[in-house]
Amino acid sequence: MAGLIRTYDWPSTTLGAPQAWPAPLKTIVSLILDSSLPMFVVWGDERIWFNNDAFIPVAASKHPALGLPMQDVWREAWPAIGPLAERVFGGESVSMTDFSLKLDRNGCLEDAQFDFSYMPVRGSDGSVAGLFGTCFETTARRKSDAARDQSEARLRELNDDLGQQVMERTRHRGIFWDVTPDLLVVVSGDSMFEGSNPAWKTLLGWSAEELATLGFSDFVHPDDLERTQAAFEMTKRGASVVDFQNRYIARDGSLRWLSWIAVPSGGKLYCSGRDITSERNVKAERDRLWALSEDMLGRANYNGDMTAVNPAWTKVLGYTEQQLLTNPYADIIHPDNVGVTVAALMSMGETGQPTRFENRILASNGVWKPIGWTVSPEPDGVHFIAVGRDLTDYKARERELHQAHEALRQSQKMEAVGQLTGGIAHDFNNLLAGISGSLEQLTRRIGPGRFDAIEKYVAMAQGSARRAATLTQRLLAFSRRQTLDPKPLDVNRLVAGIEELVRRTVGPSVHVEVVGAGGLWPINADASQLENALLNLCINARDAMLPDGGRLTIETANKGLDDRTAREHDLVPGQYVTICVADTGTGMSPEVAARAFDPFFTTKPMGQGTGLGLSMIYGFVRQSGGQVRIESELGKGTSMCLYLPRHTGEAKVSPDETPTETALPGEGEVVLVIDDESTIRMVISEVLEDAGYRVLEAGDGPTGLATLQSGLRIDLLITDVGLSGGMNGRQVADAARVARPELKILFITGYAENAAVGNGYLESGMEVLTKPFELSALANKVSDMLEP
Repeated sequence: MAGLIRTYDWPSTTLGAPQAWPAPLKTIVSLILDSSLPMFVVWGDERIWFNNDAFIPVAASKHPALGLPMQDVWREAWPAIGPLAERVFGGESVSMTDFSLKLDRNGCLEDAQFDFSYMPVRGSDGSVAGLFGTCFETTARRKSDAARDQSEARLRELNDDLGQQVMERTRHRGIFWDVTPDLLVVVSGDSMFEGSNPAWKTLLGWSAEELATLGFSDFVHPDDLERTQAAFEMTKRGASVVDFQNRYIARDGSLRWLSWIAVPSGGKLYCSGRDITSERNVKAERDRLWALSEDMLGRANYNGDMTAVNPAWTKVLGYTEQQLLTNPYADIIHPDNVGVTVAALMSMGETGQPTRFENRILASNGVWKPIGWTVSPEPDGVHFIAVGRDLTDYKARERELHQAHEALRQSQKMEAVGQLTGGIAHDFNNLLAGISGSLEQLTRRIGPGRFDAIEKYVAMAQGSARRAATLTQRLLAFSRRQTLDPKPLDVNRLVAGIEELVRRTVGPSVHVEVVGAGGLWPINADASQLENALLNLCINARDAMLPDGGRLTIETANKGLDDRTAREHDLVPGQYVTICVADTGTGMSPEVAARAFDPFFTTKPMGQGTGLGLSMIYGFVRQSGGQVRIESELGKGTSMCLYLPRHTGEAKVSPDETPTETALPGEGEVVLVIDDESTIRMVISEVLEDAGYRVLEAGDGPTGLATLQSGLRIDLLITDVGLSGGMNGRQVADAARVARPELKILFITGYAENAAVGNGYLESGMEVLTKPFELSALANKVSDMLEP
């Protein structure tokens, strides 16, 4: 090798010509060339490789590797030895015993085992500049006792030679002696320290002068002294010691675990000790965790074999360690979970990243247990470490907590309903008492002709009636039937809040699925109206799937609309949140879908619904700056998607309506009043007659329609929306406009949701007035509608 080094083209490498090499490199290369031990040196950032003649058999077909980067020389073994080399360049010494590697020898990969030691070599500036290594192959020793004995004899002979060379070439090993963190010492036959390196002072605090007056028995922990003495006696008989571990007492009284290599030669013992305190502590903690952990800890390979399990496996699953290690782990995975388990392991093997998943594992008593796994790959690409936690109790507690939460919610709802109904009954009884008492007093005074102070009782009755109207408005506000009140909303949270109500409303025959988009943008809308819209869509979807039921899906998403797409959706280009309600029901024909949002349009049987639902949704969404899209096909179901603008600013509250002026008196116009409440019908008629109108009355839809289809003059139709007799107010109005297309129509209703359509969403000449209303408001509305 000396000849090869002299003739090698060093100027072509980053090291340059040998004359310019740093002194530490020259010294360490000279040392290994003079040694008969398999030694090598790795130097510089590119990890340039040197080895001596004794190392050529180890290198085998890789020889000559001189001047190449270490990772190129040992490419097939680099995943295993590369991290060890980097530890040394980080300042740490590394020793391994019977370390297994797969090496490319003569074109074939062979299993080989080695004992080796890596030590850092420091440059002139004190930083780690290189790696010094000794390496002994132990493959043969592991294959047979005879080969092992022969290998040990060779190792002993080589170690003797190393010891002699260390003593003979003190000036050459000065740098190595001074910079290595390992303890180096020469021990005499009577166990006294004859020479020690500076690492003793650094690690244990003992100076060379102090050590020269002491023997190893002065430092070894009393509990380890007998073993140490026995090992020392073995070396006197010519035996070498490898990886002998004991505890040494530092000068400050602390203890350090050391791993020793000791080689006898010439009546002396040449020793090298490596500090393994941290490794021992880590191993002890690892062993304690392994034994005491309630989680199942294990090591396995991708071929389906367990190679190690901790006691928790037996505690959780009931199997013995032998059963777990001799049977494929796939045998105890639930068949339905094999796919997800294999997919997780394959993904981890490909990416090299830890993964988490759940599956069910069969216990020895036949019970399937839910297990949550955290799995990490090992660097060898063959094995992985698995940590499994039994989720049985957790899932049971989760179910109990959910049940308790639902019970609490139900209890709170019932308590709230009880308080609400009790309060309503109390307030209404008080109001009714005021009204009925005032009317009774009026009756008592009017009969005898006592008209004094009757205004007081009229005012009392009117005041109670107004308070009753206020109470109903508050109840309607409580039930979220009020004017739009837009605010920033988290749609996913809103949907989650009504999910249970939807499930109860649609019934058990409909499977409800909610798909909430991650990172969903906020919107600015009226929460109650949006909830009403979604509930209405869900009810329509349920009705479309009667009687067999089906699947109902509520899905949210973020959508960006460019100019073309926005035009197709009749929207302004920009960012929108979509809320889609899809069913697997009967679907709609194109003709029905085209009219779905028309006010009062309905495909339900006569008397079942007013047809205001979808038109209310359409009006609400359009008023909120959005759009509603229908995708439907007969026999395949329907998807209704609400597009609402992404919220980018604060919500703005619309100003209140201003009151109308006093109504103008009528001029004999004819008004038809249809209401199935005779009292309401009578009061409206009297008010209108007092205002100068002629009034016709009908108590139900069919009677009113008959009047409308007669030849009588009718200038205005006033009809309640919800009527008895088989026809609702909207149906009467539609039928009337067949013969009287210009007929003006005023809908009156006591149900605020029906009135929520507003003036902007009815056909021309149609308006809505919500009960209860002031009679003056009715007169104003009639006057406005009949005004030319």
